[in-house]
Amino acid sequence: MTSSHTPSLTAHRERLLQERSQLLQRIAQERGGWVSRADMAAEHDVRSFDDRAQAISERNDEFAMNEHETAQLGDIEAALERLDAGTYGQCSDCGVRIPPARLSAYPTAKRCINCQSLSEHHR
Repeated sequence: MTSSHTPSLTAHRERLLQERSQLLQRIAQERGGWVSRADMAAEHDVRSFDDRAQAISERNDEFAMNEHETAQLGDIEAALERLDAGTYGQCSDCGVRIPPARLSAYPTAKRCINCQSLSEHHR
């Protein structure tokens, strides 16, 4: 997988670690510290707002952001595990090599384009 045009596994690892660090920093900044989104959502007690719809909307936004960030962290951790296991860059469904351009654009990719399309179609 290494060539003058293809990032090395070390470069992929460094990028994933950097993305994880940036995501964790962004989460901490948005929450005002290391408070969970669920705790923040609980602070939006529906009874404490004059506008009940606004309170519900803010609480739902907090939960949706938490789900998205948790999924991102999970994808990064899974990619790092594949690097450690020596399976990074190999499609988890069919076993073919994931093209370097796909990994450069989407370093947490676990499937080739064809298998990813099939997976999304079946959902």
